[in-house]
Amino acid sequence: MNKKTPFVKVCGQTSLSSLDTSYSMGVRFCGFIFHPRSPRSVSVERAARLKTTGMKRVGIFVEQGSEEIVAAMEKAQLDYAQLHGNQDETCARAIGPERVIRVLWPQRYASMEELQEDIDRFADSCAYFLLDAGTAGGGSGKTLPVDSLSGLRFPRPWILAGGLNAENLSEMLGKCHPDGIDLNSGIEFAPGLKSPVKLLSVFHELSQPA
Repeated sequence: MNKKTPFVKVCGQTSLSSLDTSYSMGVRFCGFIFHPRSPRSVSVERAARLKTTGMKRVGIFVEQGSEEIVAAMEKAQLDYAQLHGNQDETCARAIGPERVIRVLWPQRYASMEELQEDIDRFADSCAYFLLDAGTAGGGSGKTLPVDSLSGLRFPRPWILAGGLNAENLSEMLGKCHPDGIDLNSGIEFAPGLKSPVKLLSVFHELSQPA
């Protein structure tokens, strides 16, 4: 599909069966959402009980500060904190830049120049960027207008999120070239319940020649 096939992250994990399926298909990152208003929310205690093998564990944090995030990461044995809220660079550095995935929403910016300024500003306090669709903070299930992203420069690897599924993946990756893709609602049959068939279809799309 591309010269470089992006890695796959599956967010909103809530069950051991989904995690086992994800790993067996080649998913590299699994995400647990720690936000009570999300239909895919799990407690830190629940995430700690959901054991994984061979995948990097990511916690999605919206309103928590650095102390709470660090404590949750230790308890749930997380590799990365995905910052979905207003956590600033000081918060990220307290967590550890090498353990931070910084989320940005391009549609919140008046111009790509302003978005580039934030990419450059956050570069020293994160390991990855994740670009999501919408303006309300994620979970919209809509895709990101990726045509405008072509001129951006990413000093860190970046992940594309927002309504991705087997039907739109080829078109999206034909217009931009992320290092990874983030899957959630696009591979579900109900909130938090991942469909093995839909996930397999995504990997089939990724395996197709360019």
